[in-house]
Amino acid sequence: MDKLKRFYPHALAILSFVLVSIIYFYPVLQGKKILQSDIVQYTAMAKEQNDFRDTYQEEPYWTNSAFGGMPTYQLGANYPHNYIKKVDGLLRFLPRPADYMFLYFIGFYVLLLTLKIKPLKAVFGALAFGFSTYLIVILGVGHNAKAHAIAYMPMVVAGVLLVFQKRWIVGGLLTMVAAALELNANHFQMTYYLLLFLLILTAYYSYKAVQSKELKSLVYSFGVFVVAGLLAVGANATNILATSEYAKESTRGKSELSKNPDGTKKTEGTSMTYDYITEYSYGIAESFNLIAPRIFGGSNSEDLGTDSEMYQFVVSQNVPEDQAKEIVKGLPTYWGDQPIVAAPAYIGVIVFFLAVLALFIDNRKLKYAFLAGAIASLLLSWGKNFPLLTDFFINYVPLYNKFRAVSSIQVVLEICMPALALMGLQSFFNTEEKQRWDGLWKSAAVTGGILIVLLFAKSLFSFAGGSDAYLRESYGPEFVEALKADRASMYTSDIFRSIIFIALTFGILWLSIKKTISQQAATILVGFFMVADLFLIGKNYLAADDFVSKQEVDEPFIEAPFDTAILQDASHYRVFEVSGNALSDPRASYFHKSIGGYHAAKPRRMQELFDYQIVKNNQEVLNMLNVKYLIHRNEKGEQLPVQNTEANGNAWFVNEIKVVPNADAEMQALSNLDTKNVAVRTLEPNEKPLALAIPKKAASAKIELTSYKPNELQYVATNPNNGFAVFSEMYYKNGWNAYIDGKLTEHYRVDYALRGLPIPAGKHTIVFKFEPQVVKTGSTIALISFVLMLVLIAGGMYWNRKTAVKE
Repeated sequence: MDKLKRFYPHALAILSFVLVSIIYFYPVLQGKKILQSDIVQYTAMAKEQNDFRDTYQEEPYWTNSAFGGMPTYQLGANYPHNYIKKVDGLLRFLPRPADYMFLYFIGFYVLLLTLKIKPLKAVFGALAFGFSTYLIVILGVGHNAKAHAIAYMPMVVAGVLLVFQKRWIVGGLLTMVAAALELNANHFQMTYYLLLFLLILTAYYSYKAVQSKELKSLVYSFGVFVVAGLLAVGANATNILATSEYAKESTRGKSELSKNPDGTKKTEGTSMTYDYITEYSYGIAESFNLIAPRIFGGSNSEDLGTDSEMYQFVVSQNVPEDQAKEIVKGLPTYWGDQPIVAAPAYIGVIVFFLAVLALFIDNRKLKYAFLAGAIASLLLSWGKNFPLLTDFFINYVPLYNKFRAVSSIQVVLEICMPALALMGLQSFFNTEEKQRWDGLWKSAAVTGGILIVLLFAKSLFSFAGGSDAYLRESYGPEFVEALKADRASMYTSDIFRSIIFIALTFGILWLSIKKTISQQAATILVGFFMVADLFLIGKNYLAADDFVSKQEVDEPFIEAPFDTAILQDASHYRVFEVSGNALSDPRASYFHKSIGGYHAAKPRRMQELFDYQIVKNNQEVLNMLNVKYLIHRNEKGEQLPVQNTEANGNAWFVNEIKVVPNADAEMQALSNLDTKNVAVRTLEPNEKPLALAIPKKAASAKIELTSYKPNELQYVATNPNNGFAVFSEMYYKNGWNAYIDGKLTEHYRVDYALRGLPIPAGKHTIVFKFEPQVVKTGSTIALISFVLMLVLIAGGMYWNRKTAVKE
């Protein structure tokens, strides 16, 4: 009975998290879905994979619909024995995106309980974490994998804290399971940032152990982490191994080219240049929007309302009021350093106030580890605006240069500050009256002082945004001046807004000191205002209007007449949508096999073919990629298909193999290569030139594609002589196998990105199969690891029960 009573508050907390998640995203109850831009792009990229899965009830692990062909490892591939994914599915039982919000709440609630925060306060803390504006907006734009990974981060931190607190069994099991779920979320950038914070925690506890001469306990803790980490990694082995394998072939891997497309020498070894990595660098002054949301304009699309200077200006230009209301609904008020911002990364001014309070009154030294995590993540989020630290991490910290959008490391701050806040709120009610008052007025002085300084610093800012030059040229200087006036108004109003919330919090806590209101009432009131503050801001960037019908999400692209015209051709070919940025637009991938697409880690060689050849209008490269249709835009803006009659087809015999010394020479050779008759290649290390003599191809020599699946291509080749054939398919050595009449035969990379195969004289059946060994190996490791996890969980539960009986 006592156990049920102890669980009762937690059951209520879980129920409240379910209800809040559903209520916040109430359109899901009507069967609607949120229209997420990134998920729209994913839907296009994964269309062929999902269609194959529905038809054959198996995984292809390869798609030809994007970038000429790529593995589906980062497109939602399902792997055998991925039981952690099934566990995750049980936890995410709510409709999307309510499922991710629920995970936010649960994960942070567990962390706060680990920090010995009482359940009521922990509920408010979890809600404050989940309603952080950044965590809300990433759900709106469809960064689902990021949200997924962030949701499990607090739970991993909780497990690590328990282990260091010598609760090795419970902590070890929680760390193991949470880490496995974290890795399953498949956003390694977020996991990497989590590891950086765990290093700070480890440094803190290591220093503490050395200071207290408890090295034996420290060794035990590290042993627990090794076991938990190995099994968590093992349970996700297939995805980790496959991702690692693909990363080397993607734009995140090292390029073999030493020159840029313009002929200058490359200074970076990968396509992840310094500018690309640091493109989204948080402005130093912009960081104050963590406590005053729109002091830097909020986002690139704000609703200014009818009280704005812009509305008055538009109306003054004789624009009807109804049209003026529409104009001011989506204007670029953001004027910070980043190119695009969907919402400010607002953590809540009350959260900040209570975090400062923790620094004054919480007696646990652990607060300094959380403070260090928050400060480190803030400094690193400045990116190119703080080159001293950023350059060091990019050049010397392993793997840091594999990730872009450095501003997103602020997720560590998003965890640390609410944790500190609840530590402060809990400690406030557990200290003497004098200490409470002392901490309260100092916290008010610090937070209020920062806001007042910002208020007086208003005159130092120009409120000029990066898009102002375009707006001035398009709409005139008066338009821009009105926009700047609204930015200035937002700056002032949001600072006053934050000051009011601080004053309310200060007043409530002061009344509790005077015993005018009870501790519980003060907790509820502070918690209410803390969550309401964030709720009201978040609703500006993700509201019910962002939900649409299920069909609009599941079928986001409408088949255009030019798509219908192309699809009349039943042969196998590729499409190139010329208009726009072809390698960032996935629309064509939804209907066709495209050489474009959208992905954060594109196949490197296709990206390089695009940068070095296709943008220079090299028709021969399009021919060898079997681009049969190009989608152009005419003078009226209409998109029309144009057939390329020179496309090489699915495969062809060549007369000559031109061997060049390196990748630069191979890329250069493509600039004037007759791809129908000559293939160019670079020898791999220690490889000898092909012994096969290639006579001039016979007029009757031909290869026909007779059967197509994304993971299995069958051809019939007829040639009176020995020959060498080039296939218009992307070469990927880790999985594609070539069979001639059922016999495994080595094939080669030619023309920088395609497959080449020596074929003996006569008529032969050729089959290319995608048989990735990494899936087989990883799945075996995953199965063994999951079984061991179950054994440890059962053993831990038995040991805890046995220990409880003895006590």
